[in-house]
Amino acid sequence: MSEESNVLSDLWPLASSGATDWLQELCGEGLTGFMPPATLDAVWVLNAMYEHERGPTEVSHHEYHQAGLADGSVQPLIVAGFDFDAVGVATGGGLGRAEHPGTGWRRLRWAELARRTGDPVVPDGQLPSYHCFPSVKKEGSWPVGIIPPTEGSLDRETWIGLIAILTEHSPAGPDTRCLAYYSPLTLRDADYDNHHVRASRLGDAGILYDISEADYSPSNLWAEDRSWLLCTDYDLWATKVAGPPDLIAALLNDSEIEAVRLPWAP
Repeated sequence: MSEESNVLSDLWPLASSGATDWLQELCGEGLTGFMPPATLDAVWVLNAMYEHERGPTEVSHHEYHQAGLADGSVQPLIVAGFDFDAVGVATGGGLGRAEHPGTGWRRLRWAELARRTGDPVVPDGQLPSYHCFPSVKKEGSWPVGIIPPTEGSLDRETWIGLIAILTEHSPAGPDTRCLAYYSPLTLRDADYDNHHVRASRLGDAGILYDISEADYSPSNLWAEDRSWLLCTDYDLWATKVAGPPDLIAALLNDSEIEAVRLPWAP
């Protein structure tokens, strides 16, 4: 057993698959994550996107790769002296974990991009996903200077910020007992018959972001007393957080977390 496996087993031992029974009763089938129902007060925490300081340019990744195919070779994409291929910019929402791409990139808030383009932050009737910001994309491909949100997983910065706010608004703080569920779609060794659940304290939630058994943040994280519940659906670019009014207000008002209410998906 690896050192990481030992640490994970010590801090977050496996819990009974039946720990999700109440979620199944409350939310229904949870293959992509147990989504809190509209009966609970909730907000959507939007995954981070980033823009290069030199701008998105008019070139999309689709156009770049099509040009490379036309002349028989795909050369490194250099725009204003910056190699965009070096950071692995995605053509759509990247699957799985992600983090700040480094020097030269800044956080691009959804609200800012919406003001710039005239697109809504989230189209009416839709959930935060690849349907967002249609005017930005060409042939479904984002500009080379924008890294779109992750799909199916919180990005590292949002995960850290969200855990901090949950800790602040949980009566037991970092000692709050909680459980984490991973959809089989996020696991390298998928088990569709037994739910993969781990249990520990909120103060040790950081390790869950880097575990080798999954390439995603947990599909669900919830307090043992069921006072709050979050769901990161495998197909979405955001995490729905349901909980008490003070937690919801803190998420909406935080300067780093970007959270929105969706009237059609409360």
